[in-house]
Amino acid sequence: MTPQLAVIGLVVDDMAKSLAFYRRLGLDIPSSADAEPHVAAPLPGGLQLMWDTVATVRSFDPSWTPPTGSSRSGLAFLCSSPSDVDRVYAALTSAGHHGHLPPWDAFWGQRYAVVHDPDGNGVDLFCPLGE
Repeated sequence: MTPQLAVIGLVVDDMAKSLAFYRRLGLDIPSSADAEPHVAAPLPGGLQLMWDTVATVRSFDPSWTPPTGSSRSGLAFLCSSPSDVDRVYAALTSAGHHGHLPPWDAFWGQRYAVVHDPDGNGVDLFCPLGE
């Protein structure tokens, strides 16, 4: 069998803060998960997004350390319209999340913005300009 991408995992310092951020992006995560060391949420297409606390990861990989500098990966969320990119970006930054790149019309034909989640991961918001 060919391996299949099934999970995208994030290591978080504060589970409740991270889950609150992703709930604002529309993920259905029960509030009871805020105190858990490991959480999974289904995504469209059968993928899952999973969160683990630093302590959980270090329980099986004691030498794990967080990356420094800019990350080489990120998540991207498709919005329903170009104006929705602006709305979601404003809602997240108004809630105190760091806006890295405010919405703009990208040369590749999308409305695009980048906000950081509570652990500094870049989360892109986008929608084709023609929609």
